Amino acid sequence: MWVFSASGCRWLGAGGALAVAVGGYAAGTLPVLGGGPLWQPRGSALTVAGAVLAYLGLTLLVAAWWRYGVLLARGLRDGVLATLACWTAPLLLAPPLHSADVYSYIAQGAMVLSGHDVYGAGPSVLAPGDLGADAAASVGGNWTDTPAPYGPAFLLLAAAVVKATGGAVVPAVLGMRLIALGALALIVWAVRGFGGGGALWLAVLNPLFLIHVVGGMHNDGLMIGLMLGGVLLATRGRWVLGSVLVGFAMMVKSPAAVALLFIGVMVARGGGVRALVKGLVLPGTVAGAVAAGASVLAGTGFGWVRTQSVAGAIHTPLSVTSDLGLGLGVLLTGEPDPVRGVFQKLGLALALAVIAALAWRSYRGRLDPVLGLGLSLAALVVLSPMVQPWYLLWGTVVVAAVAWRGRVGQVLAVLSAALVYETQPSGHTPWYGFVLAGVVLVAGLVWVRRSSWGSGAGGALEDAAPVGAGR
Repeated sequence: MWVFSASGCRWLGAGGALAVAVGGYAAGTLPVLGGGPLWQPRGSALTVAGAVLAYLGLTLLVAAWWRYGVLLARGLRDGVLATLACWTAPLLLAPPLHSADVYSYIAQGAMVLSGHDVYGAGPSVLAPGDLGADAAASVGGNWTDTPAPYGPAFLLLAAAVVKATGGAVVPAVLGMRLIALGALALIVWAVRGFGGGGALWLAVLNPLFLIHVVGGMHNDGLMIGLMLGGVLLATRGRWVLGSVLVGFAMMVKSPAAVALLFIGVMVARGGGVRALVKGLVLPGTVAGAVAAGASVLAGTGFGWVRTQSVAGAIHTPLSVTSDLGLGLGVLLTGEPDPVRGVFQKLGLALALAVIAALAWRSYRGRLDPVLGLGLSLAALVVLSPMVQPWYLLWGTVVVAAVAWRGRVGQVLAVLSAALVYETQPSGHTPWYGFVLAGVVLVAGLVWVRRSSWGSGAGGALEDAAPVGAGR
């Protein structure tokens, strides 16, 4: 049937994306103030209708994406970039989708321009009438008084958007979407640089990416783009410039620092003790210099160092360690917070151990360092004290670059398809979102178990080609 062809998938996905965008005008994460005639809350009936339309569109997008991936994995040659354009275009003018984080970005940019300590206070310091006050009014309740956990490079970009738009909510949101599109372009360049056009399917055609980076404008996309670009340069022997890019990625979000360890592996592998010391020390030194310079030049200082733990105080149901800690704390002591804190620390310690083991395997030549980085970021997300659905993209995009057709890529694809249902277009996390995610997860894992896409790179860790060695 036509709908199962590559062309049919392209247009079916575009229709799904259009339905998501149209539904978002009624059920998206609309601003409380300053939304104008189009971006303002509607009546309850229209909101429900918009949410139903958005969920139906999302399902069409997921189905089209999955079928398209099967065709690509089986050897079909198709214009992936054309498909990406068709699926991205409907989201460009949509209101924020599935998250209110973009309002925090705008408010924090306004705080930088106004001279507030963005690492010492939250958006609530912006009074009515202040620059960025309308955006601050739309910040989610958990984040209103939370200092920024982001690096100064991203805050300067947000400040530039606020300055260019005067802080008006709609233009500022669209300005932040331009940054998200820049991140998309950077990721496309990096993934294609690893040699895989089909890898773009898992990396950026991924509905989780489209909904949360293009639709929701999360700065994770920019972090991933800079980080993966730096790793690509390192595989080509340009590890100093690669470390610079990773340094800038860290100045968006700190998890990018994991990439420095694997760049160090690329530098050290095949040499003696001197090469090992060089790999362990120099990439971090270069990125550290970038971070220090950005912190000083931005004028925001080094407060980002102390705010990295603020997110851990906010419970998200996707954090396994936080859930276990809270559950055992209630059952055993009646005081869940101390137990949760212990489990969160244990989870991070275990994540560090997994990352170290993957780096060692990469150094010994048993694992592609790029795949090792992707798996490390995935492990960090699973064991983090706070997990949001789009955090899965940290590792997924990196794995996609070198192993999208293998078993690891398939599992990450299933998780992506499931997690895209976890939040409403409004950004809330209803109970039925977890039910839908669970149904998709089970169905996807059953499919993966019964139907392999073939013997693409990365089907097993030992089979992954060490691309970082000779580029």
